Amino acid sequence: MSMSKASVILIVIVLLLISSKEAVSIQPGSRSILRAVSRENKAQADYAVDLNSTNFDVVLRNTPAAHAIVEFFAHWCPACRNYKPHYEKVARLFNGPDAVHPGIALITRVDCALKINNKLCDKFSVSHYPMLFWGPPSKFASGGWEPKEEKSEIHVIDDGRTAERLLNWINKQLGSSYGLDDGKFENEHLPSNISDPGQIARAVYDVEEATFFAFEIILEHKMIKPHTRASLIRFLQLLVAHHPSRRCRKGSAEVLVNFDDLSPPDIGLPDKQEAVSDDKGMPGNFQICGKEVPRGYWMFCRGSKNDTRGFSCGLWVVLHSLSVRIEDGESQFAFTAVCDFINNFFICEECRQHFYQMCSSVTTPFNTSREFALWLWKTHNKVNERLMKDEASLGTGDPKFPKIIWPPKQLCSSCHLSSNQRENGAGQIVWNLNEVYRFLTGYYGKTLASLYKEKDRRLGDEVSDGAIADLVTSTSAVVVPVGAALAIALASCAFGALACFWRSQQKNRKPRRSWN
Repeated sequence: MSMSKASVILIVIVLLLISSKEAVSIQPGSRSILRAVSRENKAQADYAVDLNSTNFDVVLRNTPAAHAIVEFFAHWCPACRNYKPHYEKVARLFNGPDAVHPGIALITRVDCALKINNKLCDKFSVSHYPMLFWGPPSKFASGGWEPKEEKSEIHVIDDGRTAERLLNWINKQLGSSYGLDDGKFENEHLPSNISDPGQIARAVYDVEEATFFAFEIILEHKMIKPHTRASLIRFLQLLVAHHPSRRCRKGSAEVLVNFDDLSPPDIGLPDKQEAVSDDKGMPGNFQICGKEVPRGYWMFCRGSKNDTRGFSCGLWVVLHSLSVRIEDGESQFAFTAVCDFINNFFICEECRQHFYQMCSSVTTPFNTSREFALWLWKTHNKVNERLMKDEASLGTGDPKFPKIIWPPKQLCSSCHLSSNQRENGAGQIVWNLNEVYRFLTGYYGKTLASLYKEKDRRLGDEVSDGAIADLVTSTSAVVVPVGAALAIALASCAFGALACFWRSQQKNRKPRRSWN
């Protein structure tokens, strides 16, 4: 027998021994097989969100989704176990950072077999398993359901026994045509932001997402250097006082209070590099906009393609919302803070240079918030005009959200005095600046806040725990840490002493509860 044949036979024998050993250790019908299968099943997390009596109200109050489905089930119920794969097929479409159609409906479940959920299941008069309900998330959080209740906004889903039937039921409610095989950015029903000013209310989630990603980029690229610290502190001061999300204001304040501890002034020195390289103690360890952020998807700023809109859109909304919330005496400070932040921390090089060129062309200090808001609006339109040409020639724009000069007539007809055509075909608009400013303050101020103010009104005193209040915006920025607000008013020269005092007061206190 040749050596090659002997080697082949030896390999075959070894493989047989291995397979027989596995057959002995995992016999058909044994508990080992069940455990192995269980481990495989657990490798993929469920799409539906598990709720219980401790998190039911908070999750449903905070969801960006316009609708919610709650399945009440029992883990011991065979019909519930058989229904779960159907429910998961639908949940895949709407839940999580990889959702095909995010922000439409939150798909959840409650296990009524757990004692902790007894009262919760009683509130909804659960009479059989599984039992599915549909309604506005705020209505679930604020109440229950009774069989004889005629005017309830919560409805029993009476035809959802399979994934196909449940999705058909949802489509009937929404007037949509979602399919179980939909892929991301397919079969989209994205609302237009050109003719409906109310759509900006959905951006209250996007300003939080954009704030998180802006600081994540700063940390990932280790962009806090001795020469950039001051500009980041100024921008944080602006966020503390005027960010449209209250919980982002609180998170920014916590970063600001601990900034010297988190990012020492000598961070750039060689002997400090090792201590900072692992990012321990850096601002990223703070949930700058709360534990629910990032959500992993965009609402108002969602594009029709994976690589359009998103972060850049969200950041513009943040900047515009800041511009309409500042006081007159803060206008020059806000201008400097925004320009320096983009110059030092926005890593799209062409965009950064273009923005800072427009900042550098300003020769007269701003005296009013109106001046700064209108300058930022003009700057944004100049950026859009440049990108319109690039995207038209390269075909890289979003077909459903092409770059336009803002605002269009559909949103603000009174903003447009006249429109002429240049030789290249682009429109040259004569603006009514008073009307433009009125539009900007309403659009990025009151309308941006309207979604959560409406939720706050409907939930009433039940939101006293701060779940919704953390998201409600304030155009006057009254609810801010006093030290930071004064620092903005006095500019950065007084901030050092105030922050030092504030920090010493905080450190002398007992450990604080989380902002969230």
